[in-house]
Amino acid sequence: MSERLAPQEKVPFWRSPQGRAWTFQLCMVGAFLWLAVSVYSNTLANLKTRGISSGFGFLGNEAGFRIGEVTGIPLPQGGLLWFLVSLVAGLAVSQLISRHLKSKSDRPMNSKWLSVCLLFSIGLPMLTLYIFRDSVEIAHYTESSSYFMALLTGLGNTLKVTVIGCVASTILGLLVALGRLSPNWLLSNLSRWYVEINRNLPVLLQLFFWYFIVLQQLPNVRQSIDVGGWLILNKRGLYLPSLVPQQGAWIFCAAIVISIAAIWVIRRRARRILDETGVPVKILFPSLAVLIGLPALAWLLGGQPFTLDFPVLKGFNFKGGTGMTPEFTALVLGLTVYVSAFNAEIIRSGIEAVSKGQREAARALAMNERQVMRIVILPQAMRVIVPPMTSEYLAIAKNSSLAVAIGYPEFVSVGGTILNQSGQAVEIVGIWMGVYLCISLLISFGMNIYNSKVALVER
Repeated sequence: MSERLAPQEKVPFWRSPQGRAWTFQLCMVGAFLWLAVSVYSNTLANLKTRGISSGFGFLGNEAGFRIGEVTGIPLPQGGLLWFLVSLVAGLAVSQLISRHLKSKSDRPMNSKWLSVCLLFSIGLPMLTLYIFRDSVEIAHYTESSSYFMALLTGLGNTLKVTVIGCVASTILGLLVALGRLSPNWLLSNLSRWYVEINRNLPVLLQLFFWYFIVLQQLPNVRQSIDVGGWLILNKRGLYLPSLVPQQGAWIFCAAIVISIAAIWVIRRRARRILDETGVPVKILFPSLAVLIGLPALAWLLGGQPFTLDFPVLKGFNFKGGTGMTPEFTALVLGLTVYVSAFNAEIIRSGIEAVSKGQREAARALAMNERQVMRIVILPQAMRVIVPPMTSEYLAIAKNSSLAVAIGYPEFVSVGGTILNQSGQAVEIVGIWMGVYLCISLLISFGMNIYNSKVALVER
């Protein structure tokens, strides 16, 4: 005969571990809010005492200064709003389809449903952008624009440098890492010295080197290095022909996007058939046919998509085409070379973290070295590489503020000019901190999503 257990006495909320944890956390949040409100109130009171105006109303005042490199800012109205709405809706529908299919089966999504998801997530926004293309407005900063527009222009320059720097440093870091792992003695040692020199020199010193020692020694405008009109290099920058969109540009660009999506579907289908049946499926020729055929068909139907605008010397400088200023070039080169040295070591350590048994097992299955690296080594190495690479991408975004030393008009430089003119130091510093915090959080968010995709899932 079993004894009946006495009913357990209910623990009061203030004596339970969860209750104490919640209480302490609420107290900490309250203390933080009290501190923030106190600092804000004290700052406003001190500014008022000294006769300094506060608030963000000054952002609407006319800037009145020139920015050397202006990036077009698409205005959040009309066609751009419809594009963003269709993009969010398409991604949401694709996510719902993916979750629904995953709840029914553990097998990967087949080509039919994958095409449907791509149609919603890429085709729908592209179609919306094409329909409302005439209502998309892009604003360019002028001296009569507001401080707010000047800050947006500086932010656009910062984001441009950050994106280019992240992509370029990753590619260069991968090449240097493969060079360090090469059995060739000369290539391995050259790569090792590249890493040791660049990661041990301050990034500001490297910016000075590229700007003052390399780019400022180029010839003047009249003695420019001209490669048949396709590449013109002088002390004022690098000039290249630019693409001028014509009537068929939209259809041509849409065909390229659809081709890339179709190639992805072809590769995914080939991999699935190989996993299920062991029969290899040809990828190269169908992918080339799609990549060349669809844009060519769009060219025939819509006419010539682009014409070339070549830079021509007029007066004291080249006009037309597209150009990169020496400040922008020095900033991108300095950040790319500096961060690529760290990326190379991260990638090398990730590759060497994969056990030799994996490589030997892949060779035993008659895989060549390219297949071993692409199919076996890199997918496992990515789990080690991605987390530290996030820190390096954040470093590019934050170190771009050093561009003020070589005169590139990025976000901090433009904000500094506004601070000197308006005297709104607290507001400007607050905007700097908030914007860089948002950029860093966005990079971390994106990399964390990718890291969760490549992370090892334990059963």
